[in-house]
Amino acid sequence: MKHRIIPLVLSLLLIASVFAAPVSASVGSANLKVTIIEISPYPAQIGQYVDLTVQVENVGRDRADDASVQVVPEYPFSLDSPLNAVQNIGGLAPEKVATKEFHLFVDKNAQKGTRSIDIRTRIDKDSPWSEETFDIRVGTETFDSKGTVELETITFDPEVFMPGDRGTVTVTLINRATTPTVSIGGEDFDTNARIQSAVLETSTDGVTVFSAPYVDMGLLGSGDSIDLTFNVEVGEYVRDGTHNLVLAIEGNSFDYNSRKNIPLEVDSSNVRVIPSKPLKLVNGEATLEFDVANTHPNEFSSVSIKPTAEGVVFYPAEYFIGPMDPDELFTIEFDAVAEDSEGLGGLAPDGSEPVNLTLIASYSNGVNLHENDVSNLQLRFATENTGSSSQSIIGAVVLVALIAAGVLVYRKKKQNKE
Repeated sequence: MKHRIIPLVLSLLLIASVFAAPVSASVGSANLKVTIIEISPYPAQIGQYVDLTVQVENVGRDRADDASVQVVPEYPFSLDSPLNAVQNIGGLAPEKVATKEFHLFVDKNAQKGTRSIDIRTRIDKDSPWSEETFDIRVGTETFDSKGTVELETITFDPEVFMPGDRGTVTVTLINRATTPTVSIGGEDFDTNARIQSAVLETSTDGVTVFSAPYVDMGLLGSGDSIDLTFNVEVGEYVRDGTHNLVLAIEGNSFDYNSRKNIPLEVDSSNVRVIPSKPLKLVNGEATLEFDVANTHPNEFSSVSIKPTAEGVVFYPAEYFIGPMDPDELFTIEFDAVAEDSEGLGGLAPDGSEPVNLTLIASYSNGVNLHENDVSNLQLRFATENTGSSSQSIIGAVVLVALIAAGVLVYRKKKQNKE
């Protein structure tokens, strides 16, 4: 019986290892996610070219060594050449993204409506293709409704972007009609407004819209409104200033289509830290004072300041301020204590030479964490002889006592003579 159990256990272990290996491999392997982030023009126009901007993101844990993306067009879409169907991305690390553009032609005999297109990705040439299907609107449907969609408000989060920020742009669209119906030329029409599609477009290098177009958002009755939110990223090297996005809206018919300007503000101004007292330790100790100012146009949250200097310990180690409004000034203090080579407090470093002082300002703009350093500061050391001061005080006290005693003796002698 014992001899039968051993082979059985070994067989079970072998089967378990066979099933466990693919699971662990899939968890740790590269995994590509594909998204169409821009379709221009949208909807695609019959008998014209349409540009697709495709984003590929590695959402796995391993690097994709030789990633590729392929468009598989079907009627009414076509490519100029089958050679343009595949575009190589190359290496793609985890959490990194790449974008590629494809140029497609819409057949002149195509019918209006929604059409599908397949997009494939693979992590290297030896791996199989992974396929996803996307819908693209072709042409513009026409409705007799007379409602008009207008842009009511624009909300940015954060209010003003910094280079490298991610955030959202939320637009509120409203049907300005005040009555359910309107009479034109003796004929009655409803005042419903349709949003067949809405897409946020960008023409600025480094400013990317990550949201797909909104499609078939339904009817807006008279006075109704709807919020549409788009995800936006501003690149690290985008210059300060106003960058215009465009909200393209497809309404009831071609005559009701519109393009709205969306001004996106970018400003790199940040948190400034300025010494408000001399940066000097006397006898190895000092209370250092700094002014902290928010020079950005909107509020920062979770603002904190952390000082560092070789051979010096600061209390507190980091000063948490919290939210700061634009142009707000906050004064903070740190107790600084110098250490010797053995870590004893209250002693200046050997030679008492100035040391570099760095202040790290951390803060959040929306959901984006930022840091900037103030590193051109020097912390100096000085010593004062407290013993000589004590001796001077003692001498003054003794002198006063002697004078007082002399006055008393003089008065006593004068009284005796009288």
